[in-house]
Amino acid sequence: MKAQVLLVDDEPNILLSLEFLIKRAGYTVATACDGEQALTQVTALQPALVVLDINMPKMNGYEVCERIRANPAWQEIRIILLTAKGRDVEREKGLALGADDYVTKPFSNQELMTKIQSLLPAD
Repeated sequence: MKAQVLLVDDEPNILLSLEFLIKRAGYTVATACDGEQALTQVTALQPALVVLDINMPKMNGYEVCERIRANPAWQEIRIILLTAKGRDVEREKGLALGADDYVTKPFSNQELMTKIQSLLPAD
């Protein structure tokens, strides 16, 4: 079984399409629709990768990223920020907070899968 991916976005259509895409590639997928739920899932599942939206209710993606990076037990978790925030300053902030990669919406499914596969170890 391939690695587990946690998808975090407050837009159900994005979660659904990404879940289908990533499962089709053979990964196990869990989802969360806000920042608090994301941290609950990270605690419970310790996924290999979190694909994380920035604009979400309860806690934004920057805060979730920062909390994941602050926990020594979660240092191996890879993070891709997937967001409509495409300015350089926002990208730099995300990477400075510990994200491994940054993808702007709209995005190419192939580009996202290439980034996921580059961050996750092969079987």
